[in-house]
Amino acid sequence: MRLVAVSAGLSTPSSTRLLADRLAESARGELGARGHDVRVDVIELRELAVAVANHLVTGFPAPPLATAIDAVTGADGLIAVTPVFTASYSGLFKSFFDLIDPEALTGKPVLVAATGGTARHSLVLEHALRPLFSYLRAALVPTAVYAASEDWGSGGDDYTEGLPARIRRAGGELAALMAARPDRETPGDDVDALERQLSDLRFD
Repeated sequence: MRLVAVSAGLSTPSSTRLLADRLAESARGELGARGHDVRVDVIELRELAVAVANHLVTGFPAPPLATAIDAVTGADGLIAVTPVFTASYSGLFKSFFDLIDPEALTGKPVLVAATGGTARHSLVLEHALRPLFSYLRAALVPTAVYAASEDWGSGGDDYTEGLPARIRRAGGELAALMAARPDRETPGDDVDALERQLSDLRFD
């Protein structure tokens, strides 16, 4: 199986990339426990920023960008992580997914996540990221993950899940959905069946 994580972080090191890595490792570990061999690829959008801009105005992707697009559309599962800019996903993140064929993510298991300086921006998951991938007809996992600055190193308490617990939960849900997805040569042919499988999944 192939799992692709897209990170729109701009700095080095990047908390966005760190979150993408941890989510991918969580999903890979769960899939491995289910007996699946998993290849994980991480796409750093900051390395493709110029190519993304050129593609938007010329309509032709440079080879590294074409490879990234093929990786996303050919993946068995996708993790999409963006920093929060002006209460929404970053422009680079949106520009990249604007280049993806609108039908290419149909039925594909997708886990969305975001990073920001304060927990006040956590609703970006619901008002920006979920609508974007719902429009693309992706199969979104139930748990989305937001990591504020204060979440790193936090274990949570009796009433809330800390970041490590949310990562484990989301990774497990993505793994379950990837494992349940029927194999087929043409993705998107049985979206209704995949949606039924998603609704039938029960997560602890």
